[in-house]
Amino acid sequence: MEREWDYLQFSGANCKHCYKCIRGCPVKSILFSSRKAHVEIISDDCVICGQCFVTCPQKTKTIRDDTPRVREMISGGARVYASLAPSYAANFPGASLQAMEASLEKLGFCGVGETAVGATAVKKEYERIIADGGNGVVISSCCHSVNLMIQKYFPEALPSLAPVASPMRAHCEAIKRDHPEAKAVFIGPCISKKAEAELYPGAVDCAITFEELSRWFEAEGVSPQQAEPQPKEEAGRARLFPVPGGILRSMAWRRADYSYVVADGMPNCINAIRGVISGEVSNCFIEMSACVGSCIGGPAMSGAGRCLAGGCVAIDRRAGEADLDDSRLCGEDLRQSFAPMPVRKIFPGRQAIEETLRAMGKKTPHDELNCGSCGYDTCRDKAVAVLLGKADVGMCLPYLQERAQSFSDNIIRNTPNGIIVLDESLTIQQANEAACRILNIRDESDVKGMEAACVLDPLPILDAMEKGENVYEKRAHLVEYKKYVMQSIIHDPDHSIIIVLMRDITEEELSRARKVEICGETIGITDSVIEHQMRTVQEIASLLGETAAETQIALTRLKDAIHNEQFLH
Repeated sequence: MEREWDYLQFSGANCKHCYKCIRGCPVKSILFSSRKAHVEIISDDCVICGQCFVTCPQKTKTIRDDTPRVREMISGGARVYASLAPSYAANFPGASLQAMEASLEKLGFCGVGETAVGATAVKKEYERIIADGGNGVVISSCCHSVNLMIQKYFPEALPSLAPVASPMRAHCEAIKRDHPEAKAVFIGPCISKKAEAELYPGAVDCAITFEELSRWFEAEGVSPQQAEPQPKEEAGRARLFPVPGGILRSMAWRRADYSYVVADGMPNCINAIRGVISGEVSNCFIEMSACVGSCIGGPAMSGAGRCLAGGCVAIDRRAGEADLDDSRLCGEDLRQSFAPMPVRKIFPGRQAIEETLRAMGKKTPHDELNCGSCGYDTCRDKAVAVLLGKADVGMCLPYLQERAQSFSDNIIRNTPNGIIVLDESLTIQQANEAACRILNIRDESDVKGMEAACVLDPLPILDAMEKGENVYEKRAHLVEYKKYVMQSIIHDPDHSIIIVLMRDITEEELSRARKVEICGETIGITDSVIEHQMRTVQEIASLLGETAAETQIALTRLKDAIHNEQFLH
């Protein structure tokens, strides 16, 4: 039963939305949604080249680990044999075939054979096809990713794809023929071989990568690299298969009227395939590999095997002029047909694309930068991806920058508060219109690049930087400009800038001063009135006091006169 498509898995937690995986994907089979923080591979579209795995700087993609399956085979008592890709010499520098055999046997493998044996039979089959006249153009069929590319995206080129099984399948079938009850496990630098192994389960029981094997070796304390000299190995031209041009170099016979071409890396392969379809390329054999540097540039080469030049040298030293014994394989065993697997293509209408472009800020052809920052080759490709639900409008970096800049500029331009941006040497980098009005500056260009001391008191700024404390809403009197402001000083050491914010409170201060003056005048008048009133009261009181005394005297005198008169009578 076919397993779920999970050769490559995403860990979205580390994704930084750099779109390098989309940029590296030759068929854009990655769905990205920023709204859902979701990234996934569209399995029906994918050719399993592994470029998204290689290019991701955050290591958010992981290759499915199949070593537990192999361990289970071994622990279950099965006789498990390894088909070892010749690129092991580049991945494990210094390790001989004998050392690899001994190391793999320590892990429980019953035996180890070279995939180069299958490659020997395959290259002989290529020679036969070319000798028979072929189809004018013959494309090598060793790379499963290239095969998928042609089957899914360029089925018109299928007649040129050599109907020959891969060296992996050829060798694993030979292992099964020699050991009918055995399990065959391929070990190499490629992710797509996992898919190919599951496509032909009768031949290949499992495929693991050099990275998986390296981790297994480390866990078991096994090291195949040996410093001491190893016995000389027999020559094998097909060991050249994993290097660029290796298939061509392994061929012993060539047609004089044929050209022999190498295309490594998906862009080069796609270009060559298009040339075949258009008829521009004819009468030639094309060695194709999805990876730049062929198999030794594979996505699952471990760290030690990342030097292409060193890998080529290591492979070259193990090859020779003779062929390995492939007598157990014959041409009929290598027959392989490749059926079309066309990807369903939906092409949105022109109007829908134009509307999407406008939503991306691309209102005219001049706005279509085709910078590739979103991962797509052109803005129109990106618009189509948006319409197909594979991408978001906001993935356009220039659009986001322009919108953010416009938004920021709009705020800075229209805020009533003055904003001055300085670098840490207190040089003016930016001053908005409000700041120019506050400081009586004609235009920002008049002060841009000048020292802040030309227009501002630098002491509060230096003090804030020295103390490492921002200042918020501190009243300042700009005597030279006859202005009062509430000043904030914000130091951003991460971006090496100082932002000075000024809120003009001059009118408030003048109004307050007028109120204080009026209050003072009122208090003075009030004091004068009170003083005058007090004098009046005192005068009244004085007058009232004198009148009462005189009245009292008069009344006393009147009383005495009356009394005297009564006494006389």
